Amino acid sequence: MFYRPGLDSHGLPHDPFKALVAPRPIGWISSVDSSGGVNLAPYSFFNAVSEKPPMVMYCTMGLKLGGEERKDTLANIRETGEFVANIVPLTLRDAMNLTSGPYPAGEDEFEIAGLTKAASRLVAPPRVAEAPAALECRVWKIVDLPGPSSAMVIGEVVGVFIDEDVLRDGLVDVTLYQPLSRLGYKHYAAVREVFSLSRPGPFEKKQPKDE
Repeated sequence: MFYRPGLDSHGLPHDPFKALVAPRPIGWISSVDSSGGVNLAPYSFFNAVSEKPPMVMYCTMGLKLGGEERKDTLANIRETGEFVANIVPLTLRDAMNLTSGPYPAGEDEFEIAGLTKAASRLVAPPRVAEAPAALECRVWKIVDLPGPSSAMVIGEVVGVFIDEDVLRDGLVDVTLYQPLSRLGYKHYAAVREVFSLSRPGPFEKKQPKDE
């Protein structure tokens, strides 16, 4: 099958786009407004985009579900220029899901989900104390995207928290916390198994054969 998004009907019960670009890591973004009010929300359009310096991005799309109110995370980040990207383990899937609700501005999702705030070292927003890792970020750029209130936030990672319990022989072992990822529709996945591949090369130049 083939279709042009926005122009053709794909003829399927649900849009398959997000099911094809999967799995996607979940950025559990904590932020504060200019008055210090805290917000926590998950975003599945999230990933690392650079290593030197380390940078991550997340995208927010549209308005709060069922309303005309803009999402609090983006509003907070526009005000303060800081956020924390918390890593979601399988054990916190229900808490993560609770924080995705369209709550009124000013509601504290940490309290709604029964989560603990831990002070960050270099930015104002707290991290999720129960999360196995967290990336403290300062905004590098906000790119407005097509669509109502849609934007991509790119942040430079200025501080990294790692729970030492997820380290094995000096390496982060994702099987110890099984990071959650988003698929299409209402589906999620957790990383329970990993394997390694070595890149090919470097290759030596072939010498011409003597004639």
